[in-house]
Amino acid sequence: MEKYIYDNSNGLWYELHGDYYLPCLVIPEEEIHTIGMWGRKHQQYLREHRPIVYNDLLLSGRLYSYLADINTHTRVRLDLLVAQMSEKEGINDQLKEQNQLVWVGAMCSIHNRAEEIINKELIFA
Repeated sequence: MEKYIYDNSNGLWYELHGDYYLPCLVIPEEEIHTIGMWGRKHQQYLREHRPIVYNDLLLSGRLYSYLADINTHTRVRLDLLVAQMSEKEGINDQLKEQNQLVWVGAMCSIHNRAEEIINKELIFA
């Protein structure tokens, strides 16, 4: 059996691995992106719960740009949620000056709730 074969119907090269021919796929360098924490969480979710979508994105070469977009969108949304929730609950710099422990506890609570919203609406959806 030949080590490499070319398929004219789809234009792909295949390499022999054991008894199987696997496609020789390479991600172009200009499409490599930093995906961050939220992108990695969503990637893990796609791998485990949406394998068809994950494989489609991976084989089309759009996975890393998609995950980078998810990461960027999620960070912006998280910052917006934290700002809105802290404003609504009256957590401001004046409270920070008066009682730092109360401010830290309130901000941690707000941040955790905002992360739960992000996870439910964007990451695990």
